[in-house]
Amino acid sequence: MTADEELASVAERAATCVAEQLRTAFRSRPELDFKRDRHDPVTAHDRAAEAAIREVILDAVPDSRIVGEEGGAVGQGRVHWYVDPIDGTANFASGLAFFCTSVAAVVDGTVVAGAIYDPVRRDLFTAGPSGAFHNGTPLRSAGAAKETEALLVSSYPNPREVRADGDLALARLGRFITEFRTTRRPGSAALSLAHVAAGWVDVALGLSVSTWDLAAGSLLVRQAGGRFLGLRPAGSPATPSWQGPGYLATVGTLDPTGGVILDALADSHEVTW
Repeated sequence: MTADEELASVAERAATCVAEQLRTAFRSRPELDFKRDRHDPVTAHDRAAEAAIREVILDAVPDSRIVGEEGGAVGQGRVHWYVDPIDGTANFASGLAFFCTSVAAVVDGTVVAGAIYDPVRRDLFTAGPSGAFHNGTPLRSAGAAKETEALLVSSYPNPREVRADGDLALARLGRFITEFRTTRRPGSAALSLAHVAAGWVDVALGLSVSTWDLAAGSLLVRQAGGRFLGLRPAGSPATPSWQGPGYLATVGTLDPTGGVILDALADSHEVTW
């Protein structure tokens, strides 16, 4: 295997190593702590899963720096890993079966490998130099050809965005609801991106998302033939698209340029291609 293929294998092992403990804990109504506010929960299972994932990565690739949602940055090395042990903690804690584990490897500023695992459905999405796969089967990101035929999943606007943008945020949401065939708020950016890569969702959008939610999914979408664009507040420093804080992903059959989402955000956000 090439070095990047080896990293893809490690990402897969890391993302799946906590599957059984998450399945066991699911629908146990775990005790909640909160980070920024009551809309941002965390459980003991998030922390334990991240520790287990970190151990797998460092055992396989000691030359690693790991940035996790719960534990922050650990280690120094050539390979940077971005880990979300449970993306969709609110869903997990409430018993809603839409959450996942996301692991990505970055070398020299480029995402080279990623894995997203849905432990309830046992759906494993992997991406690396040889392409993107769902349970070992190659993915092709194809679906709607225009927004009026498309299924949009989006976390926008979240409570902080509603407080910041008020009526503007709600007006944007109204445009999305009326322009797209269907709009849903599933609650996991990483798993939403995996579904775009698979062609099960046509468009995914978020404006306040962390790098550990986006890195693996960005590679999945692109390696499957879909489109992934970074979105950042106008005037902010340019960063790689996979770093966020915003993103727009579509199946390969739908071109988002000139569409309602970029039009609605034109005054406030810039695109990182």
